[in-house]
This record gives sequence, C-alpha cells and structure tokens, in this order.
Amino acid sequence: MGEIIQIQVGQCGNQIGCRFWETINSEHNIDYDGTSTNNNSCLNNNIDVYYSDVGKKYVPRSVLVDLEPGAMQNIKNDKIGQLFKPSNYIYGQGGAGNNWAKGHYTDGAELVDSVMELLRKEAESCEQLQGFQLTHSIGGGTGSGLGTLILSKIREEFPLKMTSTFSVCPSKNSDVVVESYNAALSLHQLIENADLVACLDNEAMYNICNRTLKLPNPNYRDLNHLVSNVMSGVTCGLRFPGQLNSDLRKMAVNLIPFMRLHFLMVGFAPLSSIANKTYQPTSVSELTSQMFNPKSLMADVDLKRGKYLAASCMFRGNVSTKDVDEQMLLMQTKQADSFVRWIPNNINSSVCDVPPTGMRMSGTFLANSTAVQDIVSRVGAQFKQMYRRKAFVHWYTDEGMDEMEFSEAESNMNDIIAEYEQFGSAANTSPVNRTPQNYSNQVDMEEHQ
Repeated sequence: MGEIIQIQVGQCGNQIGCRFWETINSEHNIDYDGTSTNNNSCLNNNIDVYYSDVGKKYVPRSVLVDLEPGAMQNIKNDKIGQLFKPSNYIYGQGGAGNNWAKGHYTDGAELVDSVMELLRKEAESCEQLQGFQLTHSIGGGTGSGLGTLILSKIREEFPLKMTSTFSVCPSKNSDVVVESYNAALSLHQLIENADLVACLDNEAMYNICNRTLKLPNPNYRDLNHLVSNVMSGVTCGLRFPGQLNSDLRKMAVNLIPFMRLHFLMVGFAPLSSIANKTYQPTSVSELTSQMFNPKSLMADVDLKRGKYLAASCMFRGNVSTKDVDEQMLLMQTKQADSFVRWIPNNINSSVCDVPPTGMRMSGTFLANSTAVQDIVSRVGAQFKQMYRRKAFVHWYTDEGMDEMEFSEAESNMNDIIAEYEQFGSAANTSPVNRTPQNYSNQVDMEEHQ
C-alpha cells in the first residue's frame, strides 16, 4: 500500500497536524509513546501508510516545520510530542511576521534545504510512496510562504507523486491586515504546484461549532478536531479494509475534471451537539442528507451560485453498498440542478468497514464546485483594494521579492475565477470535448476581441 508523508508547516498547520495524529492514533489504538495496544490485525494491516514500524513502536511519517521555536516547543512539551522523531522537528529562531515573502524567500529559503533532506530520507524508507500531504494556513507568513516553497520543491523533486493540501483560507473578518496579500500569493502557488487542495474556512467552522455542535465558546482545538475528522475520513480507505476502497490518486481522478480546477470543499457527518449525540444519524440516507447540507461545509461559500463538477462521499462503518448506490442516485436526481449535466455519474463513493472512534458510522464529503470561486473572489477583492495603492508592498520587496509577482498572482486568480465561471455556465449544455488548452485559447481570443 502506498505511503503518505505528512508535512505540517506554521503554527496553524502544526496544530491541525497534531490533532490529526491524535485522531488516527485512537483509530489504530496507538499510545502517545508509539506502542500499539491493538490485537486486531486487520486494523494494522495498512498502518504503514502513515507510520514507520521501528521495532516495538510506530513512528509517524511526519515532518514538523516552523520559522519560530515557540510552537515547536509547545508540541514537544505536550504528550503528543514524544510520538515524533526528534530529528523531524525543523524550526528557525525568528519568525515570518505575517510576511509571505519572508517565509518564501529569506528565512524560509534558509530552512527549505533541511526540510527537503528530511523528505528525501522519509521517501527512501518507503516501499511505494504515494504522495505528500500538507497542512498549513495561507493567511499568515510561515504556512503560506514556506509551505508553498516546500510544495514547489516537492514538485521539482517528486513530479510524479500526488500532493494534497489542507489549506486554511482567510475568513471575511480578519485581524491580519496583509492576509489578502499572503493568501493571493499562496493561491498563485497552489494553482500551479498542488494536485488537490481542500479549502477550509475558520468562519464556516466556527458556525458549525456554534449552530450545529452548540458549543458556546469554540476554540481552535474544536476547529482542528473537525479538520482531523475530514483528514481521517479521506484516508480511511487506505488505512483500513473496505468494500469500495479509495486512494489519493483515484480520488483526484474522479474529482478533478481539469488540472487547474483542483480546489475542493469538505464536509463531515454526523455533526451533532453533545446533548444529541445519542441521536446521531444511523442510516446512509441521513448521513448523505447532512453531507450535502450547505451548513455542514467547512467553507464559507454560496452553493446556489455554483454547480457541482464532481463530488465524493466516503462512508465508514457497517454500511451497505446497495444503500450507498441508491442514495447517490437519489441525490443526483433530487439535486439535478446543482450538478453540471455534461459530466455523467459525477458522484463517486467509497465504503470503509471501520468506523471512527466513538461512532457507529460516518461520512466524509469532498466536492469540486464552481462555488469555490467565492473564496478566490473574496481574496482577490481585498487584494485589489490594497494593491492598487501599493499599500504594504515594501515589506515584501524588502525581502527580495519582485513586485511583478503581485500582478502575476492577481492575474492567475482572475484566470481561475474565469475558468470556474466558464464551466459553471456550461452546466446546461450537453457533454463537450473541451480541454484546458482549448479553453485557454478561447479566453485569449475573447481578450483580443
């Protein structure tokens, strides 16, 4: 089974990453010291997807990166810290100061060789490396700047391996003034160097915690728990036996009709408050209904303004494949207007026999919808307001960044929005033989006109 190397960059990326390891530790019955308390062999058959077996303990195949030591020290001092190899902590002594260029060109560039050396060692120890998984935020400095630098280096050195990211995108309201600059520059890199990007939004996750989970004062740990459930659900088909298994490449092939349109929205079911936990959905139909509910999505977008290009539902637990097929057909019929018509059978499904810890069954939802352009448009609008006055630009150029990169990032964002609009507006047409190259030529012709 193909191995995956996890890379967690910046404070946000490391917090999400550590919560993810706690989640899959509990599913595989692995203690914080790496020892397994599991006697069920089927649960550990494919444990090498994320863990290296070093004799009497399992070690996560993970690289932890940050430009300042504070977050790393917090992880080391936490009980989860003893799980990781001491040599796999890589951190600087300064910090990016919310500056993408500092993470991408100066301080980050000094660390990236050490990171790549570690990734090479981890890759060499794999029998059949499947790809890389990155957790980061695109609004700060380290996760955005250094995170995208690492992605570009991976693309150069491992061009045939899958790269998936779980990227926390800016919310409508932010306390970081230059967040739109950092996000725009990061999106520019993610468009070119990632194969699959799961877009996460703190505001949407806060709404889930408040309105659905009924948490009065949700903290980042609550939000990270939601993300870790999705990350666990996406990879459960790799780690456990199932009736219809899936992997990163198979998932990408079914979800991404065009190479550049690889920005996905995610959801999870069941979501219920502690008081209603005993009344959690216990049928495929209830799980499906909640997964397709806009309130369950972890991205702040208006689904009514877009169309689904493709979707994937991953079920876990004692689930009948017959029920899954029926619900997928029913949902595609019931919400026919929400799907493009020129991609037939565009809901993919998989079934894993092992449920998450503490649940009877669950569902993980990944959707490629043209509505995801809302996130890019929001970033682009905030970016444009500041950049037309060249506000704060000197902080970036002082780090050796060419100002032309701002214009290139803005142009790339406009292009991706235009592509999503183009294919979304083609929703009511019959299937066509269109390639991204043909579309690019068409856009060029329209611009000349």
